[in-house]
Amino acid sequence: MKELGAAIIGCGAIFPLHAKTLTGIDGVRLLAVADIDADKALQTSNEYDCQATNDYREILKDDRIHVVHLCTPHYLHAEMATELLQAGKHVLTEKPMAADLPSARRILEAAQQSTGQLGVVFQNRYNDASMYIKQVIDSGIYGKLLCMKGIVTWHRSESYYSDSNWRGRWSTEGGGLLINQTIHTLDLLQWFGGEVASVKGSITTDVLNGVIEVEDTAHACIDFTSNVRGLFYGTNTYLENSPVELELIFEKGTINLRRDHLYLWKDGKETLLCEPSFSATEGKSYWGTGHKRLIEDFYEHVARGQKFWLDGAEGIKALELVAGIYSSSQKAE
Repeated sequence: MKELGAAIIGCGAIFPLHAKTLTGIDGVRLLAVADIDADKALQTSNEYDCQATNDYREILKDDRIHVVHLCTPHYLHAEMATELLQAGKHVLTEKPMAADLPSARRILEAAQQSTGQLGVVFQNRYNDASMYIKQVIDSGIYGKLLCMKGIVTWHRSESYYSDSNWRGRWSTEGGGLLINQTIHTLDLLQWFGGEVASVKGSITTDVLNGVIEVEDTAHACIDFTSNVRGLFYGTNTYLENSPVELELIFEKGTINLRRDHLYLWKDGKETLLCEPSFSATEGKSYWGTGHKRLIEDFYEHVARGQKFWLDGAEGIKALELVAGIYSSSQKAE
């Protein structure tokens, strides 16, 4: 297998998860990093012994680079991903695909016409508990899935937004809590539930009024064509970043996710089904532990010339759900 050259655009908080994973994949070499902050790009390139640039378009012309990771603010995803795909690069983009659905659809169109692959980072699908739940649903071992709920209670300070020139704004972030933090949990709910029939929800700004123009709290009722009902609640107004909570009720038992451990309640007894088998490569614990697996899986598909399963068509589903909640909330006003 020929060596795959990689580049990462965006040297912010999520960058180390991608870069450190690349250093452990055989046949892959990080060749370049890009950031609009030239000093940050240079400092990062020195750490990883690669080239630095403050203009991502240089990567478009570099034939040694086959795979490009997008770790940039939401509003930059569409333009960058489209240009990279048109240049024949494989693109792995952090969530969300774009700041809005029209932009995401432009990426999809570029991906359909490209020789490169598009992958979207929803790393929590690779968590041990998530994969176990999906297997339970598909196997029917506990009967039909009836309903489920997801709860996210996290904390984002005023400085988290005020120290950034793009967070907390509709034009650059595309929203708030829903599109940035809880989109992972919404993605899991739609992955478990299947096709969405309807969604009704609302958004509010409970604490961060005057700091952000987007929401810090949201709830939703999601009905699926499978007749499963999903309930969702999320907020950035808690004073801690608590682990995500999931509950799935089946005909023959109930599964609960607590602190990344999965439990089955059946016949009056609770049993541990699975617990995390490895730790996160880098970063915050509440980001989940699936980044490493997802990135490795993407490169394995690229190397073998196989289609990556968590592609644009799959990755846009969570954004569609987010957009549905925003639209529902606007209609209720």
